[in-house]
Amino acid sequence: MQSILELRHLKTLHALREAGNLLRAATLLNVTQSALSHQIKQLEDHHGTTLFERKSVPVRFTPAGERLLKLADAVLPQVAESERDLVRLAQGVAGQLRIAVECHTCFDWLMPAMDIFRKRWPEVELDIVSGFQADPVGLLYEHRADVAIVAEVDPDEKVDYHALFSFEIVALVAHDHPLAGKEYLVAEDFAGDTLITYPVPDDMLDVVRQVLKPAGIQTARRTTELTVAMLQLVASRRGIATLPIWAAQNYLTRDYVLAKRITAAGLTGRLYAACLPEMSQQSYLADFVSTTRESCYLNLLSVELL
Repeated sequence: MQSILELRHLKTLHALREAGNLLRAATLLNVTQSALSHQIKQLEDHHGTTLFERKSVPVRFTPAGERLLKLADAVLPQVAESERDLVRLAQGVAGQLRIAVECHTCFDWLMPAMDIFRKRWPEVELDIVSGFQADPVGLLYEHRADVAIVAEVDPDEKVDYHALFSFEIVALVAHDHPLAGKEYLVAEDFAGDTLITYPVPDDMLDVVRQVLKPAGIQTARRTTELTVAMLQLVASRRGIATLPIWAAQNYLTRDYVLAKRITAAGLTGRLYAACLPEMSQQSYLADFVSTTRESCYLNLLSVELL
């Protein structure tokens, strides 16, 4: 029997298992859902059997699908490692990746992504530039960092921006806060209350930059370095905090505070990896970006790829 199996089929099934449904798998692979469905249907028609149950949530594979997944688990890591070895042989890859961050919650997702990358590229020296950086892009020009994690693209900067992901930012209030009964908050709801934040400038806060400033709303500020301290202040009715929903999820699961959407459409934050153009030429930089995107998309709540 002639095989029609290709690597793309194995990647599709692997992505489907990891993502949980066809739409998320298609997003992960950067293809359309219809293209993904067509690939799977092609395999099913050729072998005369279904590979997964269409209405199961999360996706549940048939014995035939499980057998192909076993093959994918054996083959795909070897292919990926061989491709990295070819890069090493061709380029003699060795280098460093010093990462500067401007957001306090970045460490929640950055550390797991770094752990995956470190296993793939053990010869690349991987490190985080110490401390919170108010101007991480400036460190690139000074050659004190190789990658800067930033929230905005500045066309005036002479750097390359690699899109990572977007995420929803929510307002956090106490159970007995006057705003606790609202479905979502608008700019005027923050007036007269205290905004509890990390110690960063106003222009680095999405809620200020995107919601409060355009509406001409100013609030009192109280800052803390620690997320747990921020949530304790919220629970004690000392003010309102805003965080990515995945950064607050543990507190929401424990019903410690309440989360409210910011505006009817929601408030969206975005993150990019910025680097000098010469760093973009490094194969391990591209792998770091793709590793980070995949890790965050699969493991963080309310994340979409850019």
